[in-house]
Amino acid sequence: QVQLVESGGGLVQAGGSLRLSCAASGSIFSINAMGWYRQAPGKQRELVAAITSGGSTNYADSVKGRFTISRDNAKNTVYLQMNSLKPEDTAVYYCNSDLTTGWGRGFRDYWGQGTQVTVSS
Repeated sequence: QVQLVESGGGLVQAGGSLRLSCAASGSIFSINAMGWYRQAPGKQRELVAAITSGGSTNYADSVKGRFTISRDNAKNTVYLQMNSLKPEDTAVYYCNSDLTTGWGRGFRDYWGQGTQVTVSS
């Protein structure tokens, strides 16, 4: 069993900051990429940021320069520091991890339950 548990969402005013955390636990053998996605009402889920096990990062254009993704491999945890938040950042944020549960087993995606981020104007 693998679980991804997110924390850190909430309500913040425009221009403010939040930090999201996501800890992966359970029968984890190895983790490749970890990332954050978001889904606003009436919209498709979209990639916000991702980070490989080696530390390479990728960001959506809409968050470049404002959000920073990082990870602690020893803790199987990924973080998303969100600064200069805008009302259009309002969404449910989901943690994603590409991992395997054993030697010789394939990698697959696991998802957290989501955490609400609301930015008021």
